[in-house]
Amino acid sequence: MNVTCFKCGKAIPEINLGRQDSCESCGSATRCCRNCRHYDRSANNECREEQAGRQVDKEKGNFCEWFQPGVGGSIDGGPSKTDLKSAADALFKKKA
Repeated sequence: MNVTCFKCGKAIPEINLGRQDSCESCGSATRCCRNCRHYDRSANNECREEQAGRQVDKEKGNFCEWFQPGVGGSIDGGPSKTDLKSAADALFKKKA
């Protein structure tokens, strides 16, 4: 299984997917919504698993029993909020 950190893209060993574990490269939580295969920004509560409880902070470690590591990289359903804001700022930038 090839699991990568949602934030930095570095490989995460499967043994480091506990609730209190963090990415060895950037320090972000590994067992969080953003690293789960069910994470989808377009779904209700940003999760495709309908029975999962709502997690407010998608980048914080949690106890969700439906967690399954995302395979092959970040599965986030689209660009990050920062990327979207940067694109909007560039689009609506005032011209001199």
